[in-house]
Amino acid sequence: MAVREEKWPVPIAVIMISLNEAHNMAAVLDNLKGWAQEVFLVDSYSADDTVDIALANGVHVVQRKFRGFGDQWNFALKSLPITAPWTMKLDPDERLTAELKSSIEEAVAEGRADGFSLDRRLWFMGKALPVRQNILRVWKTGQCRFTDVAVNEHPIVEGRVLKVSGVMEHHDSPNLHHWYHKQNQYSSAEAARIVAKSGFAQTPALLGTPLQRRMWVKKWFDRVPFRFFGVFVYYYLFRGLWRAGWTGYAWSRLRSHVYMMRHFKAVEMDRLGQSSYTKVASGTGAADSRVAQFD
Repeated sequence: MAVREEKWPVPIAVIMISLNEAHNMAAVLDNLKGWAQEVFLVDSYSADDTVDIALANGVHVVQRKFRGFGDQWNFALKSLPITAPWTMKLDPDERLTAELKSSIEEAVAEGRADGFSLDRRLWFMGKALPVRQNILRVWKTGQCRFTDVAVNEHPIVEGRVLKVSGVMEHHDSPNLHHWYHKQNQYSSAEAARIVAKSGFAQTPALLGTPLQRRMWVKKWFDRVPFRFFGVFVYYYLFRGLWRAGWTGYAWSRLRSHVYMMRHFKAVEMDRLGQSSYTKVASGTGAADSRVAQFD
């Protein structure tokens, strides 16, 4: 069987957004090295070495205040000097397998569609889990916009979308400390959306597109009895997380807790008449010259 010759770099612009992603940046850029025609990063003023690592690897970096995921992605698509005919969304904690790289290369070369979806597989505690999502990540440059939401944004591509083979690995967090911190932020943003009665990414519809069905579930979720236990049962039994042993059990339990966190926060915000949480300072600051200093 003849082996197809790889023609790298692929005519694709990879875009990432970041805030304190130094723990991922070297690995994701090594994963992309030599494959993508150009790589862009929109950074939200990271306090770690994210920008240093990106610049050292030849990434085109810009910085912009973060106002929401949909807003940040739409800025990136409209304002970055993209020259490649194809564009790809990538998160710093994601990695492309060799098969996925090859199938994307072939798909954009043939140009049989306006966008391409792929399977993303979750990794947790260093282990691959039997959790996969079909997500849209590649499109013809200029033919995509993102839903204007604060969190859980979705790309909208006008035209034909096909699925490519191969898997994207999603290494969610390096450890549970980081995972809890990220989920705390996401659940607060989701709670704020609920309290503000913000619109959904798409019109909720049980018989609509996969995205519309997800919005339908989100719309009616809080009216379902025993819903948090139901989330655990859904993932652990119906999605097959039991096959991953203790790690699958732990992820299923923690996932149900995230839904509970979102609900409790929304109730608290509503009772206190708040639309969001006041930011709380963390970490250490610089020495204050007005007071005595001791080692």
